[in-house]
Amino acid sequence: MDERDRRPAAHTLRVAEVVDETEDTRSIVFDVDAELRDRFSYRPGQFLTLRIPSERTGSVARCYSLASSPHCDDALKVTVKRTRGGFGSNWLCDNVTAGASIDVLPPSGQFTPADLNRDFLLFAGGSGITPVFSILRSMLACGAGAVTLFYANRNETSVIFSDELRALSAQHPERLSVVHWLESVQGIPTREQLRAFAEPFTDRDCFTCGPGPFMAAVAAALTDAGVPRARIHLEAFTSLTGDPFAEPTPPPAMDAGTETVTVEVELAGQSHQLDWPVTVPLLDLLIEKGLDVPYLCRTGDCGTCQAVVEQGKVRMIRNEVMDPDDVADGYVLGCQTLPDGEPGDRYRISF
Repeated sequence: MDERDRRPAAHTLRVAEVVDETEDTRSIVFDVDAELRDRFSYRPGQFLTLRIPSERTGSVARCYSLASSPHCDDALKVTVKRTRGGFGSNWLCDNVTAGASIDVLPPSGQFTPADLNRDFLLFAGGSGITPVFSILRSMLACGAGAVTLFYANRNETSVIFSDELRALSAQHPERLSVVHWLESVQGIPTREQLRAFAEPFTDRDCFTCGPGPFMAAVAAALTDAGVPRARIHLEAFTSLTGDPFAEPTPPPAMDAGTETVTVEVELAGQSHQLDWPVTVPLLDLLIEKGLDVPYLCRTGDCGTCQAVVEQGKVRMIRNEVMDPDDVADGYVLGCQTLPDGEPGDRYRISF
């Protein structure tokens, strides 16, 4: 591996336990050895990337949210729901047992609260409860605010973590309110119904995870209710098109004759001024310069290298994870971002 490549290395973790949550959902609990604790520290709402064997390609990489809380649990737990035609989820549910070993990348993801002491409005659809549950438990354990959860499912038997949610509601009756919405009883929640539900909580930070149509309806409802865009947080996963477990390829060589622009990059509290070739994605430039920038897939699928453009015009080659509002607010994926201004323009981008 090129010493300049700082992508997190995979580690083999042992499965301590497999828990049947519902008929089609299982939680996988990992033991983490003491020497790896720092590498696998995480924030509520983040995810793990697992290597799953494949007869066709050798392996595939899939991302699964952590349902455990870093403030409540010693072990790491991801929760996996079968999906029709889902290779990774079906393989994990069919094959993983206690004592198995799985290659795992350290935690990643931006779907995490900046401050657990705030009041929260949480929306989850189906297995989208996984990162939301981590946030909820962390907030109740370490925060001081109130939290309201709207949890939509097909029917009563498909509710993941139903016993835990009931127990938490009993333990924190003044801080936690859980509203279950069952499609079998109430139908699919509409944008108007979601707006009416959200209207009393427009001053709260809102986190949403679930199927695409559900998240789109929630986002629209929150906007209709007057929640500022900065307080609406959405989480969605797409299958990775690349293999983050493969030996990384170095960035392409920089052509000395290529036109460049000047970019100031804020990274981990430090500022770096660089000449940015107009044909080179920003992430490749930072890796080539030996900077310790966060990333995982380099294909625009995971969102780990998300940054915000504070000055300058850019374009993204590909974007599978950020919604149009995020892009309009200046957020970009470093691995897909190229300068798109005029010669002599200056750029400022923060990770």
